[in-house]
Amino acid sequence: MIKVLIVDDEFRARNVLQHYLSNYIPEVSEIRLASSVEEAKNILLSFNPGIIFLDVEMPHQNGFELLTALKSFTFDIIFTTAYNQYAIQAIRFSALDYLLKPVDPDELKEAIYRHMTKQESVRQKRMLYDNLVSNIEKKDIREFRLAVPSSEGVFFFTINEILRLEADRNYTVIHLKDKRPFVASKTLKHFEEMLEQFKFIRTHKSHLVNPDHIIRISNNNEFIIISDGSRVEISRRKKDEVQQHLNIR
Repeated sequence: MIKVLIVDDEFRARNVLQHYLSNYIPEVSEIRLASSVEEAKNILLSFNPGIIFLDVEMPHQNGFELLTALKSFTFDIIFTTAYNQYAIQAIRFSALDYLLKPVDPDELKEAIYRHMTKQESVRQKRMLYDNLVSNIEKKDIREFRLAVPSSEGVFFFTINEILRLEADRNYTVIHLKDKRPFVASKTLKHFEEMLEQFKFIRTHKSHLVNPDHIIRISNNNEFIIISDGSRVEISRRKKDEVQQHLNIR
């Protein structure tokens, strides 16, 4: 069974989420409510939740400040936010979970299921939340560090360090500058959507390339040469799209 703490300054938002959890999520055994970061800190002195639903935008102290105030914790945090693209990107890049307001009951169920199937250590949780706080403090989204869990642990790197990503069935091999490649347990499509604003190029159904690391295209237009010397295939179907993207018609 799961104990839950809801932290949100809006009365209606707290009560709607409490209603959904009480009526649609049978795994939830106890719910506490807090209207501020300070109130949440006081509740946590005697209450050990499995999940905290944490509002991002609150007066006086925002949700991220609760992370910096807590020295250690074992619970998961699911952020709740109205449309704040910068905060959402920071959360996604840190491999953490969020729900958009108004919260949808089906999306809430999926978030609870993800929590129940997670296998992160306390140390990994702390690393992910610390990375989020660091990302939020940055002024440029290109300076964000991505956190990508794998069977070997969590890898952290910036956008500029990515050379290319390669599909391997339902996994993705990530090739980084001056580092060995590793396998992430997410599809290439997942990373393509996450990196969309950075104009990564899908040269082939199996390849996604960082345009900042493209040195040149081969004379026969069949390969792209990457800064580490590797060659990435351009599929016949993608050739015109790649040429247009690189402005080399």
